[in-house]
Amino acid sequence: MTAPVFIVDRLDAVGPEFVLDGPEGRHAVSVKRLRPGEDVVLTDGQGHWAEGVVKAAEGKDRLVVMDLEAVHEEPPAPVRITVVQALPKGDRGELAVETMTEVGVDAIVPWAASRCITQWKGDRGLKSLGKWRATAREAGKQSRRVRFPEVADAATTKQVAALVAEADFAAVLHESGDEPLATVELPAQGEIVLIVGPEGGVSPEELALFGEAGARPFRLGRTVLRTSTAGTAAAALLLGRTGRWS
Repeated sequence: MTAPVFIVDRLDAVGPEFVLDGPEGRHAVSVKRLRPGEDVVLTDGQGHWAEGVVKAAEGKDRLVVMDLEAVHEEPPAPVRITVVQALPKGDRGELAVETMTEVGVDAIVPWAASRCITQWKGDRGLKSLGKWRATAREAGKQSRRVRFPEVADAATTKQVAALVAEADFAAVLHESGDEPLATVELPAQGEIVLIVGPEGGVSPEELALFGEAGARPFRLGRTVLRTSTAGTAAAALLLGRTGRWS
């Protein structure tokens, strides 16, 4: 799918002709500068999408789309990948969300690990969460996805352990792992949970709790990646191994 993607609230309200306005219309007209005859894709970001053709660009923020076909649905992947991402410093969290969205992660869970320098509290935490969700939305569009990753509320260590307990396979990316993630046996379907620690590392207490819930430590390679890149690298590895990139 190479046509640019734009988000609409409801695809069941889309008829043979549709006016894309607001921020999405402005992006299409003033940023993308789409012209009549070009193909576009409209999606709700939840797996539903429809193809159309630009009929006209009006003003600075109205794109008229015609020849819309039936609404299609992209089914959920048989192996779903969730990355539990410890909160990085500065804007590196948004970088992690952006690249994980681009490679195809299904869900992202912000994690307030004990060694995180950054902590989400009050209004500041809500603002940071909003930035992560906006980043996932924009990266989903840019990478031509029609099923965007879910960005959950920030989780505590106990909540992450509960998530691990329900997974079909769970791994903590950690240099203490004796087994490489590249060779471990993976489920043919179900839920995979990857836990990425903060720059200061996963604490022994957290490792123990996750181990009790069913997550073992695995290594990616000989180098130690930053928290903002480890999840993307590990997800890419598993997307290839589970056949989602085949």
